[in-house]
Amino acid sequence: MTAAHRDERDPLVLDEYTPGAAAVLTDAERWPTMDADGAARLARWRRHPSAPAWTHATGDRLTAEMTDRARRPLPTAGWLDEHLATARRLLYYRRMPGLDAFEDFPPITRRHLVDDLASFVPLDADLDRMVHGTSSGSTGAALLIPDDVEEVARGFHDLVALVRDAGVGWAPDGERLALAHLVHQRDAFTYVSLVSGFGQRAMARINLHERAWTDAGARARFLAEADPQVLTGNPTSLAELLADDLRAVVRPLALFSSAMALSAPLRAELETTFACPVFDVYSLHETRPIAVRTDDGPFRVLDRRVVVETLDHDGRPVRDGDVGEIVVTAGENPLLPLVRYRTGDFGRLVRLADGARGIADLEGREHTRFAAADGRLVPCVDLTQQLQAHGVLGWSVEQAADGRVSARIAGGDADAVARALHALLGRPLTLERVERPADLGEGKPRRYRSALG
Repeated sequence: MTAAHRDERDPLVLDEYTPGAAAVLTDAERWPTMDADGAARLARWRRHPSAPAWTHATGDRLTAEMTDRARRPLPTAGWLDEHLATARRLLYYRRMPGLDAFEDFPPITRRHLVDDLASFVPLDADLDRMVHGTSSGSTGAALLIPDDVEEVARGFHDLVALVRDAGVGWAPDGERLALAHLVHQRDAFTYVSLVSGFGQRAMARINLHERAWTDAGARARFLAEADPQVLTGNPTSLAELLADDLRAVVRPLALFSSAMALSAPLRAELETTFACPVFDVYSLHETRPIAVRTDDGPFRVLDRRVVVETLDHDGRPVRDGDVGEIVVTAGENPLLPLVRYRTGDFGRLVRLADGARGIADLEGREHTRFAAADGRLVPCVDLTQQLQAHGVLGWSVEQAADGRVSARIAGGDADAVARALHALLGRPLTLERVERPADLGEGKPRRYRSALG
């Protein structure tokens, strides 16, 4: 069903995605430094004949001074001491004695933020600089996260730095979109914006789902003319670029994947098809980017205001090299200074060849074990290795209380996968193969579940 032919009686229609329903700012307020060229770009892409129905309007709200600061990374010297001093003044910690050292702070979880977010926002925070984003996480507990406009803008320039460090030049290029963030879901927030600190070039958040477009060829026509320099998204939306109508019309300098695990076969196909680096970013909205990799090895912890630990169930540190829960202290967002935030993700802290910290065997929110028929507990990483080895682009695997296993895979060799899962688990197996990761379902489904592990 295309955007032009939606049935208004559709019971799944959400008012919040009605185009323009919640617009409250003028363009001059959204982009204080916008010049005539920027305004022309904005108008062009908003009114492009093949554009989707943009549901929202949003801008960076940066003054000239803020734009200049956002181009530069935050200094890291001494940041942790300042960060802990700020945390001690938060309402959540004020009545806690003995918070002298970093290790004295008790780990917190997403539940703490859901229950009382305000107690983690500094009392002297400049709320005039605040925008908010919604995060549903993997728990389903919705959370509105306060974001600082300058820090959000800095995130774009962090991407520019990563691309340039990989040896790829990324600078404003004619009227190409600087960046397109891709989603693939039934309804989504979509918009065109300007990046004030990047020559006022346009960027957009684009929904590749068929419902977002006026006709079957519109998305290809739009992306061909917009010609985004860099594309970001999750593995499901990036995999859609491999569709017949899109793979020949985009020519990105780089791709960034986040939010979900990127399989090795999908990474390889994206790299081969588009002949560009693919950055796999480990990031949470609450913490901002934590680590990144451009191959299938460990993630490199980024050189920014972030501290990564691995803890056991009781909050005790585990040894480097052992599996533990990833716990992050994040000091980039002045409106949400987090200390020892339990991510619900699991992995191993390791040292990379150059001495930098890395995260190996990262299984986001999926530290799941499956019970084999002979009584062994098989970690989900063993399944991941087999699924990737047989070309699977995305998957979900579940084990019921009676031991039976059901798996859905996108792409790959179904017969080989069935043999591998049987060899690992020795359990009755039901296997369904679909063509694309998008066919596994929208959103961020859990890749593994076990009633026995």
